Amino acid sequence: MNSLTVNQPKKLVIGPGILDRLFQEVVENSSNPFVIIDPHVAVQLEPYLKGFKRSNVKLKEFLASKSEPKFSDFDNALMAARDHGADYVLGIGGGSVLDISKLVASLIDREGSLSQYVGKGLIGVRKIPLCCVPTTSGAGSEASPNAIIIDDTDNAKKGIIDPVLVPDAVYIDPKLMVTLPKSVTAYTGLDALTHCIEAYANRNAHPVIDVYALEGIRLIGQNLSSAIGNGHDLEAREKVALGAYYGGMCLGPVNTAAVHALAYPLGTYYKIAHGLSNALLLPYVLEYNLEVAASRYANIAMAMGAIQQRTDLQTALEGVKIIRKLITDCGIPASLSEMNVETGKIEYLASEAMKIQRLLSNNVRELSMEDATSIYLKAY
Repeated sequence: MNSLTVNQPKKLVIGPGILDRLFQEVVENSSNPFVIIDPHVAVQLEPYLKGFKRSNVKLKEFLASKSEPKFSDFDNALMAARDHGADYVLGIGGGSVLDISKLVASLIDREGSLSQYVGKGLIGVRKIPLCCVPTTSGAGSEASPNAIIIDDTDNAKKGIIDPVLVPDAVYIDPKLMVTLPKSVTAYTGLDALTHCIEAYANRNAHPVIDVYALEGIRLIGQNLSSAIGNGHDLEAREKVALGAYYGGMCLGPVNTAAVHALAYPLGTYYKIAHGLSNALLLPYVLEYNLEVAASRYANIAMAMGAIQQRTDLQTALEGVKIIRKLITDCGIPASLSEMNVETGKIEYLASEAMKIQRLLSNNVRELSMEDATSIYLKAY
């Protein structure tokens, strides 16, 4: 059994209406809080932020970019936090907003450019408190030590991984998610599902993380359709959100694998939403992997609701069918051709994916350039 270190938030508060407690959390721990807000939920948050304005704390609101964050977006947020004299960072939004918030809190007192922190364990210490409030159920950033951000110089996604990026407190309120469009609910939910699947079927899989991964698969796999069909189904929303949190718990100790590696170039080159990129490739990477980890994928299938078949491989194939049906039920594109990906670019996409060895090295089956190209073609 491999050695394992699990870093997790000190406090998790989850349930409908719990944002009322967030005010107390912040005012007890700061005088100059800096809140980074996803523009998509800014109006929803106005009633909660009014409480801060009536208190003695000097709250500074910063609206994040609507697109996936770049190094330059981080620089803008960091400058605003420093100008405010922030002694506490609160991030409220999707995974991109939370990633920026985590980096601002951790680097507010550091010199140098963000690029020098790309990699693992290069930050070291965070001196001010950090609280994250996810408004989507996908990235799991609220529970992970990871931040993914686009480098302006080469348009590639870079990973910054450090235990100090794990928040001190996390508040998950499904009421914040009821207005999410069906497409965003689908994309983010499938992203979270992929986190759990890739952590469970992984070269570095560990019994501790298996618990989070399988329960995340069960919660998301059996509730995502309901959350999409009725956005005001708070029970389904909360279960998917908890599944996403568990997915985030998997990201630090084990991380993702080939699905994410092949998905990243679709996001950077074609600007396809990250969760959708994962969904487009997930069934095909699973089919590629099945032969070397049939028992693992059989357990995944049963967590998704499949009935055990005569062999592990048959059960695993039932799981792939369920995932395909879930993607169809989500009402999102299911092929690269639907996203106007040109066949002439597939070799380029494969070459870009092969550069992401930090994830490909986790995959249960080794991928060559030819294998990556074949998966893209099958997904076409």
